[in-house]
Amino acid sequence: MGMTMTQKILAKHAGLDFVEPGQLIEADLDLVLGNDVTGPPAIDEFQKTCVCKVFDKDKITLVPDHFTPNKDIKSAQNSKQMREFAKDQGITHYYELGEPLMGVEHVILPENGLICPGDAIIGADSHTCTYGALGAFASGVGSTDLACAMATGQTWFRVPEAISIRLTGAFAPYVTGKDLILHIIGLIGVDGALYESMEFSGPGVASLTMTDRLTVCNMAIEAGGKNGIFPVDERTLSYIKEFAPARFEKGEYTKFEADADATYSRVLDINLAEVPLTVSFPHLPENTKTVGTFGEVSIDQVVIGSCTNGRLEDMRFAAEILKGRKVKKGVRCIILPGSQRVWKECLKEGLMEIFMDANCVVSPATCGPCLGGYMGILAKGERCVSTTNRNFVGRMGHPESEVYLAGVRVAAASAVMGRIAGPDEVK
Repeated sequence: MGMTMTQKILAKHAGLDFVEPGQLIEADLDLVLGNDVTGPPAIDEFQKTCVCKVFDKDKITLVPDHFTPNKDIKSAQNSKQMREFAKDQGITHYYELGEPLMGVEHVILPENGLICPGDAIIGADSHTCTYGALGAFASGVGSTDLACAMATGQTWFRVPEAISIRLTGAFAPYVTGKDLILHIIGLIGVDGALYESMEFSGPGVASLTMTDRLTVCNMAIEAGGKNGIFPVDERTLSYIKEFAPARFEKGEYTKFEADADATYSRVLDINLAEVPLTVSFPHLPENTKTVGTFGEVSIDQVVIGSCTNGRLEDMRFAAEILKGRKVKKGVRCIILPGSQRVWKECLKEGLMEIFMDANCVVSPATCGPCLGGYMGILAKGERCVSTTNRNFVGRMGHPESEVYLAGVRVAAASAVMGRIAGPDEVK
């Protein structure tokens, strides 16, 4: 019996020739991650151990991004604790507010060259699964597991089963990776891949940009997945050549391919040309509807950004729709570039002027409203179209507010029209 991509990565990091679903293993880690919400509890637990120093200061990343710039005293205290721990431990990859490489964790780690094919990564954030776009195994854990990993450089896993998602064709105009992952979640449900690896393959993969792949893997957790992972191809290698040139030149990555006889719990075949512009209605990502198949849904706010859709390509898509147009009177449109690098490039390319002229407000790189933090909280009865990843009850504010998940182009078009709309409706 063969192994999947995920199983091969886990076997290598566990020092084993073969692993199978359900097997408990202890694996070495290439990178561990914490943020300003999950990092402080992990630091508290770490300091209860007899370990004085982290296992490797170059393999730990601490990113203040959820409530930064700090929204209140508690968030300031959390950031201060993480900042002081990073300084005391000499953590190489600590990204302070305002520094050139700072931003939202799942945007900046790939951008900053910290992720390569074949890596095994954990993060105390459920969307750590984003990094599977680069052919790595990446999964979210709790703060206690993060503390132990910071001390030992290892953690335990139950080897997951896998779903094979075979892609053919190419997207229709305006459709992106966000529509694909919402479409998949609509098909299988929010628990459809529970503790399984979502393994993408097929000729359609080649047509997906790295932004598409990062968005798709980011939301594997919204289907219940342990991780999402794409095969490594020329597009992947071009990406790491650009963003991780030192590791690329040294060949410090491993390209894993699933065996022909690998076992999957099920196979899902998707023709990308048939994936529609998709919106997830409240209050679950699985509650999907195709744009144009429902009645008018008026809105109060649009959020464009987050670890799901805050990359430069996303900002370009937003500008493409907003250029020469205005946000509908009475609607607030908040743009959150995902990193300082993306923010600066938006400025250089003139995207900021487009956003400002369209009457949008542009934020520093932060998670902000995505988790109901700040920078766009909803009042009772308000509706928001958002490019974020969750739309649970109260996710972005009042329990009686509503969040509709969509891709960037639909979100931008909705801002202009004042209701949920497709890009071809914008006049």
